[in-house]
Amino acid sequence: MLINTFFLQVPMPIDSLSTSASEVIQGEKTISIISLLSDTGTLLIVIPLLIMSIVGMYIFFERFFALGQAGKVPENFMNQIREYVKDGKLDAARALCKTKKTPFAKMIEKGIMRIGKPLSDIKTEIENVGQIELNAMERSFPILATISGAAPMLGFLGTVLGMMVTFHEMKIAGQAVKVDQLSGGIMQALVTTVAGLIVGIIAFLSYNILSNRSQKIAHKMDAVTLDFMDILQEPA
Repeated sequence: MLINTFFLQVPMPIDSLSTSASEVIQGEKTISIISLLSDTGTLLIVIPLLIMSIVGMYIFFERFFALGQAGKVPENFMNQIREYVKDGKLDAARALCKTKKTPFAKMIEKGIMRIGKPLSDIKTEIENVGQIELNAMERSFPILATISGAAPMLGFLGTVLGMMVTFHEMKIAGQAVKVDQLSGGIMQALVTTVAGLIVGIIAFLSYNILSNRSQKIAHKMDAVTLDFMDILQEPA
């Protein structure tokens, strides 16, 4: 009897313990972003968010480089305009403006075309052209603003719908509902909120960066307008 008791108390071998531990570890479920996004309901929200992100990034890079080119005042441009206007070479000044593909050149060209009219009228014409050019440069900004606001809301909508589905499954399962099933459903529902916030934050930052560059160009337009008005008021 003592011998039997001794053998019953003998601990399991280390190899056996390690094998059991590895089986437990292998039995644990791991989760990945791909598996969370693969659900049909989640894809219905994530795909529009993906489209929004692609559109937003395209607008950002396209407008970023376009504004960079538009914001460059040609070197010695105003000095050459001053010389032509003083010498009365208005045709040469207009020809110079046509060779420069910038908003500033278009503004000055309009001002040259109105020389001879009251200075207030000339300034108004120049500012009108500048506003038209500025609006053209900012034509895609409302889309970015819409994405920055709509993406988080769309993601939150996906989360709410996912939670509704999860609670519906809980109701059907009753007492048989398992905690792991509940937590997995909630985690999957929250993925859309995370995706919406990421897209919205990137669009919001992109919009502010582009708006800042646009405002700098607007200030340059004001400076160029004042320079041209000063040229017209200089004594011959």
